[in-house]
Amino acid sequence: SEDRGFCIPKTVTCRVLSPAMLKDIGSSLRQVDEMVNPTIFRDNTDSKPLAGDLASERLYSSKTDDKSTMVLAGLHACGDLSVTMLRTFMECDEVKAVISIGCCYNLLSEEGIKEGDYQFGFPVSRGAKSANLQLGKNARDLACQSAERWRGLGEAAGLHNFELHTFRAAFQMVLFQCYPEIITRSPAIGRQGKALRRQHHRRILECNADMAQTFSQNYCSTYAKDPLLNEHSSYPKSANKETNSADRYSMFVKFCKSGLGRLGLCVPQDIEFSRLWEEAEEFYDLVGPYWTLRAALGPVLETILLLDRLLFLQEQGNVLIQTVLLPIFDPVLSPRNVALIAEKL
Repeated sequence: SEDRGFCIPKTVTCRVLSPAMLKDIGSSLRQVDEMVNPTIFRDNTDSKPLAGDLASERLYSSKTDDKSTMVLAGLHACGDLSVTMLRTFMECDEVKAVISIGCCYNLLSEEGIKEGDYQFGFPVSRGAKSANLQLGKNARDLACQSAERWRGLGEAAGLHNFELHTFRAAFQMVLFQCYPEIITRSPAIGRQGKALRRQHHRRILECNADMAQTFSQNYCSTYAKDPLLNEHSSYPKSANKETNSADRYSMFVKFCKSGLGRLGLCVPQDIEFSRLWEEAEEFYDLVGPYWTLRAALGPVLETILLLDRLLFLQEQGNVLIQTVLLPIFDPVLSPRNVALIAEKL
């Protein structure tokens, strides 16, 4: 077929810093296009294409328009980056569309909560600002929760997650007693619970394998002597279905030592882990119901953040914009599954 010399769209992965940066990128891409396909951009004719000849019209547009157009796409753009993309979409003429899937709402800067003279990540719409809407760190943390993932957890994994949340709450008691000055800084110790969860799961598998082997040997040796055994006996259930108190205490001590290490703190010699754990363990049975309620409220808070961004685009009266919020992923695989898609008409 005849080579019509169409320009192939370029894909650029970058951090959005400013509209000016995107304009520079657009100019650079056009220079590359001119070097690769000089005949397309050479002004060897001033005549306009015939009406209805779409291919000629596109080539003519490429030759006469010295601006490169762009689509901004952010897959799980963290914190304020999602909002920066929307502002850049509005301020940069070269950006004709944006697809934004946010993430890490806990890292958003919030007006009235965080001090500073700069553009905040929430609220961004005039509607939310006029309502004096504030969330705070706890609510933004909660917006990151995923009820769908919690629903998909098995019983053993769910119980162990509740144990880890109990450990983290009790660890806060350790900090309050030994390092009260740290509390004001809202310390973060990362997801160290994952390592504990893997160790715990490995112990369960090893224990179950040993139990199965022992039971199989005993069962086979006695089956011939007692034919009724098959009717009145059943395979032993796992002894680790729910971690016992002693095992939880041992894991709590490991959790605390690891957490203190991540914060660069020493383990106090006079700390009484056992006493602190006894106080915290009384509330262990309440962690599950409490956390379930939190997970159920998470989508409500996430919706507030997403609608604030949608309203921000809809409030722009100087440009005609078509916007939509669209769930495009399985929420179990990707809890942040809603895309904000906008196009300048």
